[in-house]
Amino acid sequence: MKINLEIIDAVNIIAKDEISDLRTKELVPKMVFRRRLTRAARLVVEVVDKIGFENGRIIYGSAFGELNASAKILNAISKDEMLSPTDFQNSVYNTAVSYLSILKNNKNEILTISSGDNTSEKLLKIGAIKALDGDEILLLSTETINIENIDEINKCIDTLETVVALKVKVTNEKATLDFPLKINPAYPKSIALLIELSNKFDKNTKNIIEVQI
Repeated sequence: MKINLEIIDAVNIIAKDEISDLRTKELVPKMVFRRRLTRAARLVVEVVDKIGFENGRIIYGSAFGELNASAKILNAISKDEMLSPTDFQNSVYNTAVSYLSILKNNKNEILTISSGDNTSEKLLKIGAIKALDGDEILLLSTETINIENIDEINKCIDTLETVVALKVKVTNEKATLDFPLKINPAYPKSIALLIELSNKFDKNTKNIIEVQI
């Protein structure tokens, strides 16, 4: 089965270590709520504002999830220290989009997936199937890998913080973008495909891909 998706809008933010110039204070004015946000949640809030998505269904993907919170929990266990309730709360994969749904009062379906290096491909396929209902879907993905001592284990990824958002809908028009795309090895494999699609996006033309289900 093949489903054609039109990319209505796309945005990504990429950094070697940590994305700077986030407008979190402006976008999340309540300090108590803002202080709870993880790095992934801050990135999600940023790109959702940039892409102009206020309310609707979201498909979110991440291979590593809330790696910083998970690493802190494991470090505490290894040192026989008390676990942080905040880290425990923030360690689940849907943390970022859960905070987003609260911030935006978004009561629509939000689905979180994680499939290792294949996360982008699976996110596209699930997004295409969900989009058959006729509404606009937000495909959203983050990887926040810049944790303590990451340089001791990371030998191949050059971008430790990445976030990408694609606003898509089903179309009967023919594909205009070549697919699959050449992937930049500097990006985490789990998010690279979505970043490349975002990079290919052109506001002045139709951006349509054929997704094989």
